[in-house]
Amino acid sequence: MLRRLNDVLLELILGIIVYGILAELIGVWFVEDKAAYTIGLVVGVLMACGMAINMASVISGTMKGYAGEGKAKASIAGKAALRYCVVAGIFLVMARYEIGNFYAAFIGVLGLKVSAYLQPFTHKVIRR
Repeated sequence: MLRRLNDVLLELILGIIVYGILAELIGVWFVEDKAAYTIGLVVGVLMACGMAINMASVISGTMKGYAGEGKAKASIAGKAALRYCVVAGIFLVMARYEIGNFYAAFIGVLGLKVSAYLQPFTHKVIRR
């Protein structure tokens, strides 16, 4: 299913997971509560993967389903706002109920950006 959405999506998710593993191996040495750090980081990495999948499906669906440029832009903007509201809601629940480390979750979500920037390199490595 993921392959049908976008050829780059699998490489993006792989980059997010590798980033999460590296963040865990490096970051766990600098925190006192290792379990909370790991939980927060896993939540952040899962959110980043979910955001990547959602973005790919929104772009794919928009390209197939809308004839007018105005409707397509409105749809993408609305779904992006919804995506960020869901992420903010998860952050609020984590902070309110002290589930994991909030900062580690944010570091995990940043894996989406890092993976996006490193995707050309990831593509070259995978295609060899």
